[in-house]
Amino acid sequence: MYMAELKRSLGFITIVGLTLTAMVGTGMFFGTAIGARYSGNAVLIAWAILVLLSIYVAACFGELTALFPRAGGVYEFSKHAYGNFFSFIIGWITWMMANIGVTVLIVAALEYLLPVSYAMHSKILIAIAIILILNFITYIGVDTSAAALTLFALVSVILFLAIIIPGTLQLNLANFKPFFSHPYLFVFLSLFFMVEGLMGWEEASFLAEETKNPEKTIPKALIVSTLLAGLLGLGTAIVTLGIIPWKTLINMETPITYLTGILFAPPGPNIIGIGIVITLIGSAAGMVISTPRLLLAMARDKLFIAQLAAIHEKTRTPYKAIIFQTIVSIIIIIIGFAQYETLLSMFVPLALIMYSAILFSVTILRFKLKHVKRVFKVPFGRIGPVIIALVYVSIIVAWLKLQPGALSLFTVIMSLVFFGIPIYLLLIFFYNPDAIVGFSNYFAHLSLWMENLLLPKHVRKRIISLFKNMDSRIVLEYGAGVGTLTLHLAEAVGPKGKVYATDLSKRNVNLLSKRLLKKGMSHVTVIHDEHQVNRVHPSVGNVDMIFSIGMMSYMQDVKKILKEMHRLLPEGGRIMFVEYVNFFRFLPDAEWISDIKKLKQIFREAGFSVKIEKKHGLLWNYLFVYGIKSEEDVPVI
Repeated sequence: MYMAELKRSLGFITIVGLTLTAMVGTGMFFGTAIGARYSGNAVLIAWAILVLLSIYVAACFGELTALFPRAGGVYEFSKHAYGNFFSFIIGWITWMMANIGVTVLIVAALEYLLPVSYAMHSKILIAIAIILILNFITYIGVDTSAAALTLFALVSVILFLAIIIPGTLQLNLANFKPFFSHPYLFVFLSLFFMVEGLMGWEEASFLAEETKNPEKTIPKALIVSTLLAGLLGLGTAIVTLGIIPWKTLINMETPITYLTGILFAPPGPNIIGIGIVITLIGSAAGMVISTPRLLLAMARDKLFIAQLAAIHEKTRTPYKAIIFQTIVSIIIIIIGFAQYETLLSMFVPLALIMYSAILFSVTILRFKLKHVKRVFKVPFGRIGPVIIALVYVSIIVAWLKLQPGALSLFTVIMSLVFFGIPIYLLLIFFYNPDAIVGFSNYFAHLSLWMENLLLPKHVRKRIISLFKNMDSRIVLEYGAGVGTLTLHLAEAVGPKGKVYATDLSKRNVNLLSKRLLKKGMSHVTVIHDEHQVNRVHPSVGNVDMIFSIGMMSYMQDVKKILKEMHRLLPEGGRIMFVEYVNFFRFLPDAEWISDIKKLKQIFREAGFSVKIEKKHGLLWNYLFVYGIKSEEDVPVI
């Protein structure tokens, strides 16, 4: 199953449809009214600036996608520009953006469609149903997703043209006077609340691995769709202000409803209203379809849950990432349904931070990869992206300076960003062998201090109780740590027996050696093996029993290690592995450990008959794998 690849079938029209639906956010419908609160009719200048900025940003995304046409999009760009840590943070920000964005769009659609008196729990249930439908479409295949995106894009274009064309015939030019009624700086504050109306280039980049000839297709599609979306948004803004004076407009919750009531006789406004709801849900669909590809790319690099890299053999979609994303989206819908404005104010800074980082990466990569041929190049690629990034930063600064309460909300936003740091460290510790050595060295003394929590006495007693007649035996402890179990094994085999205690951490080995010296246990041979994740140390001789605590997840070449252990043991020699599983109740187990049947088969193929049990712990559970070396599969008692 894991050898399956994403299906490369998307073309120019589909990518235009995806980007267009992604861009038609709430800002297209409500941004003009919100922006006019701060700059009056000059909100049109904000729209014009936004369109020009967006076209250039689209070209920047085009260059990067043509350079790295892989599923990760912004994560992939950042990895090459900044390295693993910052690429994870940018991926983390983008993932939070997508989750918040989907909630904002679906809430906006339902608030527009349903009356205020409609029960909140019913709205939430409808929102969850929409999430399930969109994710099901995503799950069953990219071709179905492409058809849905094309339909949503078509509805969006028809909707805006239906407003703009008749609206231009009813413009009242007196509405535009005076044009400047607020300080010029407030145009940037208007931009903050409108910028969400032209965002979404990253979603096309996520689908690069499923696009035919992505190096040429995606850059062209991004620019065309951005230009089209920008003209539709600007046209709608001009019509809206030309018919509804801005002082009236700013007091309206659903200005498009009022506008269509002027432009059309019944049932025209109702039809337009349904079109708006479909368009907003279509924008959410773009995020739902593309975001699992971000998780797929991060999971491939072990910078997210590794199991999410799985691709379904039949549908050829990242099905586990889709299922995971569905669950997260439903949780955020339930928690954040009544917090629309707060969520929108959180979405925009996150988006601007992400886009600024991506724009800077264009310039960085122009220097780092200056000799790499580019199929598509954005003009002024060494300075232009930096200027646009600084404009985005200035929009955030204007919001912080001019909007009451913005600083406290920004503090919450940054807390969410920084929350990604401990998650990154946990993932690195969990999946990266080199990091394991560093962490083990750094936290050696802490491990000693917390050994009764990490491996409680009742667990140690359970391990020893499964092995009878240990006196005078030769034992290997593969992954001895600071010696929490080693001391018990040394006592069990007695001075006539022998214990090999190997560990990959130098500090662990030093602490263990000191403990053994203090207790006078000279029959324990301590071995530092920095390559332990790939082997049994060659100096270990034949043994009667093998114990290993907490090492299974880190074993990089499982079959090789088990074969080496098999060679060291006599027929009937016993093994005992204990592994921490369900770590902190949210980190998944290593893939080969999570499937009990597969795990048992791996041991059987290595020549062991084993029994597998799970014991519950406080912060994690313990997986016991114990048995004997045997030519045939025999029951283990």
